[in-house]
Amino acid sequence: MNESEKKATPLILQRADPWIHKHSDGFYYFIASVPEFDRIELRRAESIEALDAAETKVLWTKRESGPMSANIWAPEIHYLEGKWYIYFAATWSAEPIGGIFDHRIYVLENESANPMEGEWVEKGQLKTHAETFCLDATTLTHKGRTYLVWAQKDMEIEGNSNLYICPMANPWTLEGEPVMLTKPELDWEIIGFKVNEGPACIVRNGKVIIVYSASATDYNYCMGLIWADADADLMDPASWTKSEKPCMTTNADLEVYGPGHNSFTTDKDGKDILVYHARPYRDVDLDKALSDPNRHCYVAPFDWDDNGLPHFRHK
Repeated sequence: MNESEKKATPLILQRADPWIHKHSDGFYYFIASVPEFDRIELRRAESIEALDAAETKVLWTKRESGPMSANIWAPEIHYLEGKWYIYFAATWSAEPIGGIFDHRIYVLENESANPMEGEWVEKGQLKTHAETFCLDATTLTHKGRTYLVWAQKDMEIEGNSNLYICPMANPWTLEGEPVMLTKPELDWEIIGFKVNEGPACIVRNGKVIIVYSASATDYNYCMGLIWADADADLMDPASWTKSEKPCMTTNADLEVYGPGHNSFTTDKDGKDILVYHARPYRDVDLDKALSDPNRHCYVAPFDWDDNGLPHFRHK
């Protein structure tokens, strides 16, 4: 096997935090962080493979100052209640409040049938239970209820971020009090930084499964999972089980380093597809990791183990 056959091939270069939404209109919609962290782009195609060359449209750009003026991170596009919504994290270009890395979650809305068209309206900050660093909002619709799942800093807990869940009153408002699902505590979750972030939800095999990312964003970045029975109370932390081992880690043979911040989709045949980002090289200055543009989007089919949990591979 030669070197080119061994390597995993990215789908889209320099797009971190990738999210692919397969919609009922037959199109795949792709959204991700751009290296400049200054705008939100969207592209669509009739196949996953065609997304790389698809026309890209800028939907929204950062403000000149104040909230939403810096570090536009990890946008996700969701279709809820007949409208399109984009969830993203942003912070301030100056430091009147918390500073350049004190993110909050914000929401955009579009009533158009085609999210590449129409007007994207700012719905403002999605208020969580505390005014602390938070990001990576995603939604889970299950048994007629929509939940928000996200990462947030608790000032009483050592570490960067934990994962929380809360029902939603509407696509930009929480309902009730959130509960914490997991905090970084296992050896593979606390390398470099104590991090649980980037949740993505999938319901299969009688289980609600959340895959998330852990540790610093270098080659130690990896993915873990928690799951609950599909009939359980998702707002009860006791309903959830946490894997003792990561479900996806660096694979040096394939030159996939620091896989994480995943999403899920299916191909045209209905096969489950993992979408994630990684770097094609190991060494990166951790202090400058976020400014390194070479976190690429990869996709890979995956299957399921005998326990009904996902079994991931890098290609």
